[in-house]
Amino acid sequence: MVKKFSDTESRAWTGFIKSQQILLEKVDEEFKINGFPPLTWYDVLLELDKVEDGRLRLNILGKRILLSKYNVTRLVKRLEEAGLLKRESCKQDSRGVYAVITHAGRKLRKRMWPVYYSVIKRYFLSSLNEDELTKLIECMDNIRNNID
Repeated sequence: MVKKFSDTESRAWTGFIKSQQILLEKVDEEFKINGFPPLTWYDVLLELDKVEDGRLRLNILGKRILLSKYNVTRLVKRLEEAGLLKRESCKQDSRGVYAVITHAGRKLRKRMWPVYYSVIKRYFLSSLNEDELTKLIECMDNIRNNID
């Protein structure tokens, strides 16, 4: 017997997915309007910028990025070609490769942040009050805890 979503389940799931897609498209659209690369680039630069030495192994980077983990190696190669990061071999493991953010990468990420923040503030944060944000955090934590 095939199970079906209830109306509430269907609305919750499709609403979640559609909202995420619309928000991410809005960020990419604003980045493009402002002459910046896509959100995937920002996401990689952010993860590297957050660690003290600006360096992460590619497999760890792939687990940390918020967006689809589609071919991190190709994405890193494009960022390297743009001078925003460099790849370094791992001395402890000859198969391992680090992505290391450059000064230009840090600078670009900082310039992109106000655009990113303004989209999130305008289309996400302004739509929810403090109680709703707290409840949303709890809901997302519940989902992640159920998966882990």
